[in-house]
Amino acid sequence: MFLFPFLCFFTWFLGVFSQEHVISDFYSKNGTTSISGHTNNWAVLVCTSRYWFNYRHMANTLGMYRTVKRLGIPDSNIILMLADDSSCNLRNKFPGSVYANPGRQLDLYGDNVEVDYRGYEVTVENFIRALTGRVDPSIPRSKRLLTDERSNIFVYLSGHGGNEFLKFQDNEEISATDIADAIEQMYQKKRYNEVFFMIDTCQANTMYSKFYSPNILATGSSKLNENSYSVSHGIDAYTHYVLEFMEGINKTSHKTMQDLVIISVSLQDSLVTYHSQFDSYDVQKIGSHPGIRSDLFRRPLANTLITDFLGGVAQAEVVPVLHDYNAPVEKVQDAYENESAAQVKVSPVLQVRERRPILEQPRNEWKTLKAWGSVVVIGCLVGWVSSRR
Repeated sequence: MFLFPFLCFFTWFLGVFSQEHVISDFYSKNGTTSISGHTNNWAVLVCTSRYWFNYRHMANTLGMYRTVKRLGIPDSNIILMLADDSSCNLRNKFPGSVYANPGRQLDLYGDNVEVDYRGYEVTVENFIRALTGRVDPSIPRSKRLLTDERSNIFVYLSGHGGNEFLKFQDNEEISATDIADAIEQMYQKKRYNEVFFMIDTCQANTMYSKFYSPNILATGSSKLNENSYSVSHGIDAYTHYVLEFMEGINKTSHKTMQDLVIISVSLQDSLVTYHSQFDSYDVQKIGSHPGIRSDLFRRPLANTLITDFLGGVAQAEVVPVLHDYNAPVEKVQDAYENESAAQVKVSPVLQVRERRPILEQPRNEWKTLKAWGSVVVIGCLVGWVSSRR
């Protein structure tokens, strides 16, 4: 008789535990849990060239723009810097269009491109100000990188460059040190969680050689003293093969950075140099050696989803209570006005705020009452069995 109530209690406890385990296992298998720790994704896409003969650089950037939008990053979270002079150039046989394939199956320019910095606005100063957030108060929100410490940022650059420099519209240059210091400012100001830096230019791998901030993954199209080349249909080879690989990726893909690159590390003159080989092509096809630097990145590439940077975020975060909702309306309004821009920005992540924290208390109290109720029931049954003896 004594074993019966004990078995009932044990069965109830096992059912509750197994139910929680099944739910946790379901979300883990479906990729809902992420070890990245980010809650929103942003992209900064920059074509640093202008003029008709740099058509391919515009095609590079627009191709990357189309990919990140297709994978779920909205225009509100994309900063697009583009000279925007090739689509309507007099030498363009297809006005208002930009193509990167000989058959012209896909117009990269289309009718749904939002250019944030256009023409002569594409400068070194504006690029650095956008990254660091040091913009004039008159700058609209559409031109601001409203990131925070939970943001993953994809930075893509395309143009003409050399050993540790990149030209902006044949007028000025940005150095590898300039970009490294800008990212360090972002880190100090808690403007990112992780950064994926990609650049397609001559001697591109030298542009991330000066990075020293944590949580940065960087890749480039060519090593020192090596040029980057285009393919025959108006786009650079490196970007072409990256985009070709990305066409097989969707919003729910579990493809990782390890699927994108195979890393080999060699030591030369006591300096660590990084080389990579993309699965989808070989060096003979593009005429240069792509590189990757992952020593500053905290996660293994095999555990880093491609969509952690190039896709929309589909996870919710329950944030702490920011205000006392029992307070007068005036005080609540003052608290909202003092809230930072990063907390009130529009982002693709669903942030679930505890609008009425009092509703969370009955849930915890119910669990406690449920546990004590079980103890009381067991005690009564034990007492009843003992009295019958």
